[in-house]
Amino acid sequence: MPSLPNIKLQTRSGREIEIAIAPPHQFVLDRQQQLLPDWKVEPAYMILLLQQSSISLKVISPEADREKNLLRAKFIYWGRALIFALQDRGYQGELFDPRTGCPLFGRQGINLDDNAVAKALLNYPVVSYRQCSLLIHPTWGDRVYPSTMVTSAPQEIIKLTIKQISATQKWTTKVSS
Repeated sequence: MPSLPNIKLQTRSGREIEIAIAPPHQFVLDRQQQLLPDWKVEPAYMILLLQQSSISLKVISPEADREKNLLRAKFIYWGRALIFALQDRGYQGELFDPRTGCPLFGRQGINLDDNAVAKALLNYPVVSYRQCSLLIHPTWGDRVYPSTMVTSAPQEIIKLTIKQISATQKWTTKVSS
């Protein structure tokens, strides 16, 4: 059964972020050598970061391109900090560029599709739109930007490190209303 996002945060600007921590999908395990050619250990968890977009990402426009670039940059900035912190604790970690699906730190193998990861881990719908795939979030609709990391760290360490890295960004825990 798909897991729900484990962590819900809010940025200083009021946008929501959801983070799901789940065991790797069988696709990742079956293709580890192609996805993570430098890894000697099996990934323990996938970390799926969903960022709420201020606009629909279904639209093809300069504004949507700027929004995607901004959300990609925020993910890479935050994700690098998380992966480096996990590596400092002795665990392997990798993040995949949402634009290309390529690993950011290791050698390139096959690409990872963040929308497919969200569908597999959370069972969120993915629709085809203008020769692209588009994730549909249950609350945000098509205003969602997914991105993926993998690590060999245990879940407790991941959660602790996410809390520490999020605090440096002044992201707060979102309380359900």
